Amino acid sequence: MEILMFNLLAAVAVICSLATIMSKRPVTSAVNLVVVMFCLAGLFAMENAHLVAALQVLVYAGAIMVLFLFVIMMLNLREKTGDQTSRKPVYQLAAVAFMGAIFLPVVALSGALAPAGVIQADFGSTAAVGEILFTKYLLPFEIASVLLLAALVGAVVLTKTRLR
Repeated sequence: MEILMFNLLAAVAVICSLATIMSKRPVTSAVNLVVVMFCLAGLFAMENAHLVAALQVLVYAGAIMVLFLFVIMMLNLREKTGDQTSRKPVYQLAAVAFMGAIFLPVVALSGALAPAGVIQADFGSTAAVGEILFTKYLLPFEIASVLLLAALVGAVVLTKTRLR
């Protein structure tokens, strides 16, 4: 039963992830991303990482996605029409492959792809998450911080351009 539930959540997460990048409507993409966040929270909960699951729902599915939807609606993005949609899936898949080629070495260097060891009793607790986040995974944490800062600056630039 646990394997079936894991496979179901993983399949839904992959399908909704693809729908997120393939959708032509920004709001539909954001809603698909919320579904992905809930599936990831379910996967974390299945691994007894209840703190991480709760943070996934509260922070990512709740706060950040609400912010994304607010920005999407503020920018008034609409579906683009015309000839450019015929090659769009190819560009999206190429972008995903490019991003994977960039981030896979970073993840491999940080040790995240090392074989899984024995799960400790305090896995997913607040103290364990804080300790591992600021020791072993400090580099990916800082890279994520820089990416979020770049996204914030990009959103400000896009918004400022629209006001002219």
